[in-house]
Amino acid sequence: MWCEEFNHFISQCLIKDFEKRPSVTCLLDHPFIKGAHGKVVFLQKQLAKVLQDQKHQNPVAKTRHERMHTRRPYHVQDGEKYCLEDDLVNLEALDEDTIVHQLQKRYADLLIYTYVGDILIALNPFQNLSIYSPQFSRLYHGVKRASNPPHIFASADAAYQCMVTFSKDQCIVISGESGSGKTESAHLIVQHLTFLGKANNQTLREKILQVNPLVEAFGNACTVINDNSSRFGKYLEMMFTPTGVVMGARISEYLLEKSRVIKQAAGEKNFHIFYYIYAGLYHQKKLSEFRLPEEKPPRYIADETGSVVHDITSKESYRRQFEAIQHCFRIIGFTDKEVYSVYRILAGILNIGNIEFAAISSQHQTDKSEVPDAEALENAASVLGISPEELQEALTSHCVVTRGETIVRANTVDRAADVRDAMAKALYGRLFSWIVNRINTLLQPDKNICHAEDGMNVGILDIFGFENFQRNSFEQLCINIANEQIQYYFNQHVFALEQVEYQSEGIDAVPVEYEDNRPLLDMFLQKPLGLLALLDEESRFPQATDQTLVDKCEDHLRCKYFWRPKGVELCFGIQHYAGKVLYDASGVLEKNRDTLPADVVVVLRTSENKLLQQLFSIPLTKTGNLAQTRARVSAASRSLPPHFSAGKAKVDTLEVIRHPEETTNMKRQTMASYFRYSLMDLLSKMVVGQPHFVRCIKPNDHREALRFSRERVLAQLRSTGILETVSIRRQGYSHRIRFEEFVKRYYYLAFRAHQTPPPSKESCVAILEKSRLEHWVLGKTKVFLKYYHVEQLNLLLQEVLGRVVVLQAYTKGWLAARRYKRVREKREKGATAIQSAWRGYDARRKFKKISNRRRESAVHIQAALQGCVDHKSYLEVESNNGQADTTSNSSVTEKTRDSQAQSSPKGFDGFAGHANKLSLAGTDSPCLVAPDRQGPRPRAAPQSLGSATGLAQKQRTPHRRCQQPKMLSSPEDTMYYNQLNGTLEYQGSKRKPRKLGQVKVLDGDDEYYKALSPVDCSPEDSNSAHRFFFSSSPSTGDSFLPH
Repeated sequence: MWCEEFNHFISQCLIKDFEKRPSVTCLLDHPFIKGAHGKVVFLQKQLAKVLQDQKHQNPVAKTRHERMHTRRPYHVQDGEKYCLEDDLVNLEALDEDTIVHQLQKRYADLLIYTYVGDILIALNPFQNLSIYSPQFSRLYHGVKRASNPPHIFASADAAYQCMVTFSKDQCIVISGESGSGKTESAHLIVQHLTFLGKANNQTLREKILQVNPLVEAFGNACTVINDNSSRFGKYLEMMFTPTGVVMGARISEYLLEKSRVIKQAAGEKNFHIFYYIYAGLYHQKKLSEFRLPEEKPPRYIADETGSVVHDITSKESYRRQFEAIQHCFRIIGFTDKEVYSVYRILAGILNIGNIEFAAISSQHQTDKSEVPDAEALENAASVLGISPEELQEALTSHCVVTRGETIVRANTVDRAADVRDAMAKALYGRLFSWIVNRINTLLQPDKNICHAEDGMNVGILDIFGFENFQRNSFEQLCINIANEQIQYYFNQHVFALEQVEYQSEGIDAVPVEYEDNRPLLDMFLQKPLGLLALLDEESRFPQATDQTLVDKCEDHLRCKYFWRPKGVELCFGIQHYAGKVLYDASGVLEKNRDTLPADVVVVLRTSENKLLQQLFSIPLTKTGNLAQTRARVSAASRSLPPHFSAGKAKVDTLEVIRHPEETTNMKRQTMASYFRYSLMDLLSKMVVGQPHFVRCIKPNDHREALRFSRERVLAQLRSTGILETVSIRRQGYSHRIRFEEFVKRYYYLAFRAHQTPPPSKESCVAILEKSRLEHWVLGKTKVFLKYYHVEQLNLLLQEVLGRVVVLQAYTKGWLAARRYKRVREKREKGATAIQSAWRGYDARRKFKKISNRRRESAVHIQAALQGCVDHKSYLEVESNNGQADTTSNSSVTEKTRDSQAQSSPKGFDGFAGHANKLSLAGTDSPCLVAPDRQGPRPRAAPQSLGSATGLAQKQRTPHRRCQQPKMLSSPEDTMYYNQLNGTLEYQGSKRKPRKLGQVKVLDGDDEYYKALSPVDCSPEDSNSAHRFFFSSSPSTGDSFLPH
């Protein structure tokens, strides 16, 4: 077979380009696959042999980076082991010996899981296997079931994928005998479901994973055949969003075996939590705080050997378990105060068991009882936070209401002991129920994420397995009835419902014979002549005994499933689906009554422990558990009246306080009624979802690894109907889907997306033929498919949807790119507009500033030029007036001229220097004349000749040569100052000339002025200013040169 067709097929499978890669349907039509049909086993053997030969012929040692890490956990060691069938349906010979032999061979290879169609068989390996790591969780995530060996993760993944694909609740039913591994299987399913439904909140995943260890510490115990046996029924619902993300969890607990608190059979133990807390408090040195003895064990956990305290304190495992329980409380969200209250109630239960009673005699009564050991009573009352006197009175007496009168009667020693034990059982049962309700509150879905009504659930049923001990009592009867109900549920879904639909839909199928346990369930549950109904009826009669109960059952239960052994008075036998069981009827009536006197309830409601008050204030439901919501409790129910503690008669107390439901009323609920309602509630939750079955098998009764007992396994296969299941899965159709739902779900495989095909047979046939499936049948209204057809259809649908997703991704990418391009162009245009507007605004602002500066400079230049012209005119007028006055007063004129000759040149020289400075500055100067400048200020024109004398006097005021203005605030001043810096020589100066920005006012002692040599200027030098403004010759600035 290893020919050119094989090589071509492999090459087609290795194409990586998804556009050129052939689809699954094309590969199935390949000539190699068609030629290999019916030769799978032969090809597997041949391929395994080729691999082994190639390995021995060419042993090439690969480096670390060259090794191929496959996802398949089981490596091929030889062809025989590799060829073991994973599904029993594929066996050629279908009989008991073949099936048992196949399971034994797989068990020897540590292949503990095997398929029977869509049902998983799990054999308990009694050892730890390394096949549950996160790598295996990733391996069983949304892949074809045949791609990997059978595994418990595959069943969890199948339920998860069905939930997400079909938007329907799922239910995983784990069943089997006690010790077959149901609890561990439930752990693994929860682990894988939390992996599949990756929560956004990591804390939520941790909380869900810690739920099972915490609940099992309070609800599991060690029995003769199982060290971690579930003593209650647990239905865990994991809640998911419509997209498959876990968002919360909810637990429902049923039928807790409360009688184990007060008494255990030989070789068995109490609930785990009592040993954990005792060890933890011992290592924390807190036993005295909780009034627990360090040497003598409490009566409720003592064993025959008396070494239980030594075992608890010496074994490290108990202490580690206590620390693990504390960790669970903390992770889930319990407060420290709540945990402390739980510990005190548990310690109170252990102290209650140490209370002993003794008979006393009086003048009128001889059957009264008292508590001789006051210390035990004080310890119990102290830990529970109640009064010792009230506790003793509630234990040693009771009230009877007859004809409107209340009578107080003393309890006998046996009656007082029963009240004590009933109190301990009620405390533990209500505490366990409160813990479950508290967990549900802490794990409820966040309403901001998704409402619980909008989500979907995957339920996991982990219930106590079928039990058959040397002595079986009322507890084993209830457990086995529950297992009968689970077996009936299995038979209905696997056999009965399927064959009924064959008949109604007109399908020609061979009927499969199976063992129907419906008559046995009717014997237990029917009214009024069922076993539980007879038990309740006898419990209502005060004079009824266990013997009268057995006689009544024998009279009314006349069927093949009930018998009474000869020579044994208080025994009866039941033929269960798993075998015959003999029950001991001793104490059955008292256990069924489960009487808790109202006096005890009233006393416990007065406790200082708020949690203890709450436990006995919340009413019970029909299943015997605490209600989820807290009920309103009146003040009278929380505390006793003052006269009660003062020692008044109990008659006064009962007249004020209304007794709760747990009174001596014979119409109260019994354990049998609680059990019946619990089964109804459990089934109502299970029938909502699509079931997935995991059948756990115990390979031997000695809990030894790799030991396979053929007789023991065969008995379990017969009782659970596995042989019939293999037959019906091979011949029948496990999936029946209505036409409407089938077309709506799979029309993508044969029709276009925009088409709406009618829900008819023709549409279904088109889809099935396009998918190339075989061995399907159409009924009147439904499509009948094999168990493997749905998986094939889902894979084809996933392939089509994958192509649609790729096309959508490309289309969305193109649309997003085009949208981004448009947005980018729009942003660029907007940025250009903003930049243009800003640049225009900035240019206009600068232009306006320059224009203002030029305008101001022009005004200053014009003012200075006009002043120079006026000054020149003034000097001409003055010189003419001086010449005309020479004849009249020559002497005065000579003096005047001499004085003018000394003063006028300085003034003219200073003004000329100032004019030269203005001419050098140019027109860009915003301010040409400083307001506080010293020296004469030019005027527009002389007012009159009479004022010329005064004006001349002002003009002759002496000025310092080249005097610099005090304020340097204009460009003209800057140029002037820079010119001075360039012409002066600083040979004798003590400091460098300062910059213009650093010099604001220059005084007369400045180094620049001292460095200048005094030179007189003639009056004609003033014309230089005029020449500067009207001549372009560079010689106009010569007045600034040093002389």
